[in-house]
Amino acid sequence: MAGPAAIQYRIDRRSGVATYLQIVQQTKQALRLGLLEPGDRLPAAREVVEATAINPNTVLKAYRELEREGLAEGRRGLGTFVTRTLGGAAAADDGPLRAELAEWARRARAAGLEKDDVSALFTAVLDRTFEGDQPG
Repeated sequence: MAGPAAIQYRIDRRSGVATYLQIVQQTKQALRLGLLEPGDRLPAAREVVEATAINPNTVLKAYRELEREGLAEGRRGLGTFVTRTLGGAAAADDGPLRAELAEWARRARAAGLEKDDVSALFTAVLDRTFEGDQPG
């Protein structure tokens, strides 16, 4: 596939999450959703810097972390490329679940919840649902 990357990073400076980790997390989310696939090139550091006004070293740190985790590979003079996906069968067949979740999110917004409130509520429910599933 190796075409232009299907990802645009959005940095939230108020989130309390390190900027490089936001890039790593957003890349992983794109992999889970099938927006990025093996062979796709991640945006060049220069492109990310222009779009987000962050330090080039921050982008490179994020890409090194993705390489360390085996999700990407830097190719000298060519860029950084996705080497594997995180999407499973659920990512390929998420239509009905996505629609239900989107409807739930619309109801939560209509009920007056802010985005951070919805995120906190969803995370709490998710954590409780998957509580016993953690290895270790």
